[in-house]
Amino acid sequence: MPYQPPTHSVERSLRRAGATVVVGLDEVGRGAWAGPVTVGAAVTGLRRPPEGLTDSKLLTPRRREQLAPILASWVTAYALGEASALECDELGMTAALRLAAIRALEALPVIPDAVILDGKHNYLGGPWRVRTVIKGDQTCVCVSAASVLAKVHRDGQMAELAPQFPAFGFEDNAGYPSPVHRAALEEFGPTEHHRLSWSYLDALPQWSHLKRSREAVGAADGDEQLTLGF
Repeated sequence: MPYQPPTHSVERSLRRAGATVVVGLDEVGRGAWAGPVTVGAAVTGLRRPPEGLTDSKLLTPRRREQLAPILASWVTAYALGEASALECDELGMTAALRLAAIRALEALPVIPDAVILDGKHNYLGGPWRVRTVIKGDQTCVCVSAASVLAKVHRDGQMAELAPQFPAFGFEDNAGYPSPVHRAALEEFGPTEHHRLSWSYLDALPQWSHLKRSREAVGAADGDEQLTLGF
């Protein structure tokens, strides 16, 4: 399928409805075993985006790294917010995503009138005016920009941890499931950067005593994500 660049279509629709500042949000790290969940927020206006912009997952690591500094100087404004592995454990994924998104929005130098949120589930809620867009990271310029900026930032964070935990391959897997990551968990157990309520620990009986439990509402919230990997 030929490359289809993202557009300002949804942003224009929100502007016609009265929004002046429209921000795109996208997350990275939802399905990881280790590291934070990170939300990028980007305001891009209606200018033509840099060549090749799309969902970060569709770009090679090298192209993402090339594009990120270009985007950082091209966007009108951007910010990043995180929820730590511990906060993911304690809050559950939906609440952790919301916390990271709020931190990103509050770090922006502008106040958004409307938010374009990638996906079909509005994990942000009020008081923001939210438009969810399935595959928004591929179709909406501001969400694509947020996607790349968040991905490059989080991958860089995980790569910085790699020398401390060389067996885990964080420089390659960024804390996501992988054979190298799984083998390291079996041999060494989780690090302080791992999410200890995730179900990967159920498959590691020698380390399952480390698994954290949450209140029922938090556990139910996170179960959808806990099954990733094994």
